[in-house]
Amino acid sequence: MLHRLWLGFFLVAFAAALYQWLWLDNAGIFQQLVQATFDMSALTVELAIGLIGTLAFWLGMMKLAEASGLVDKLALAVTPLFTKLMPEVPRGHPAIGSMTMNLSANMLGLDNAATPLGLKAMQDLQQLNPQKDTASNAQILFLVLNTSSVTLFPITIFLYRAQQGAADPTSVFIPILIATSCSTLAGLLAVSLVQGINLLQRTVLLYLGSFVALLMAFIGYFSTLGVEELQRQSSLTGNLIIFSAIIGFLLLAHLRKVNVYEQFIEGAKQGFEVAITIIPYLLAMLVAIGVLRASGALDGLIWLLREGIAGLGMDTRFADALPTAIMKPFSGSGARAMMLETMHSHGVDSFAAYLASVIQGSTETTFYVLAVYFGAVGIRHTRHAVACGLTADLAGILAAILVGYWFFG
Repeated sequence: MLHRLWLGFFLVAFAAALYQWLWLDNAGIFQQLVQATFDMSALTVELAIGLIGTLAFWLGMMKLAEASGLVDKLALAVTPLFTKLMPEVPRGHPAIGSMTMNLSANMLGLDNAATPLGLKAMQDLQQLNPQKDTASNAQILFLVLNTSSVTLFPITIFLYRAQQGAADPTSVFIPILIATSCSTLAGLLAVSLVQGINLLQRTVLLYLGSFVALLMAFIGYFSTLGVEELQRQSSLTGNLIIFSAIIGFLLLAHLRKVNVYEQFIEGAKQGFEVAITIIPYLLAMLVAIGVLRASGALDGLIWLLREGIAGLGMDTRFADALPTAIMKPFSGSGARAMMLETMHSHGVDSFAAYLASVIQGSTETTFYVLAVYFGAVGIRHTRHAVACGLTADLAGILAAILVGYWFFG
């Protein structure tokens, strides 16, 4: 799907350029397209180089989180919940450990660890699946929770905002936390309704009640603040939580007799490798989106969306962030490139860029995760997985827009 989407960007840009040349007499349109390829190529390298240092630091921190046993502890803490939500999975089955490890890694932002753990979890669940070419209830629930899972540390978004010169890169922390929480709850509710899962069980209510209570506490506190104080407190809370996590990783690893310096260096070494690895993917999407905007096609789409929104009597400012929302279910790299392009075009501290950042952090990429995880075990019939995953996506995006107006509007 992604290769068709990428090819489509160039074809649409070419068609839009032909229209501007033949009907609007814009003879310079193709020069603008070529210039866009140069500009976006240069921007790609600037972004990757700017990411190396910060990316290396956080990969070092995450290595300490793994070495300290924090990921294992998180897995152990949520095991009772999975035994209630997935009754067809026997207590003590390896799938429970794999799933909890995967979701714990996602929560901590350990993307490199989350994917192989997720594939292992899907393979373990496939052992219990009586119809090998059809997704089981447990596999669907796991996939939806995976695509909508709460990310406590959306470090990548902070990195890109910092690299683009944001005054306060972490100011989107609390909005993202609220939006991704709404996405997870919506995904769980959607699957529960379809599969008939009883969410009123004591164990489930305890976990969900604690989660919702914490979320409501955040919302309740911030709803009492004025606009300026809201932004100040959001920034303070976000930065306090993040730096406290850094101290926590260090202390936990030290108490476990881990050589914190050597483990940090081991993780940080991956920073350069990861930054170099993402260059081709980032280049492909940024150039494609750059020519799409230069051709006028992207602006035309935004104009159509803005006119439709205005026709409903709604505020149209969020329309500039909608390309990220539209791309998000299909391609994580495409949505990331849309977010970066919005920052580049409107300014990193613009409302559109704030909103695009929150949308980017609100949920995962449903079709990519579905293709990789189900494809790895040979599942062809996905049943209600797509519908429930997209429901979670929609809830996360809507929550991101509402929270974006609340914090930055």
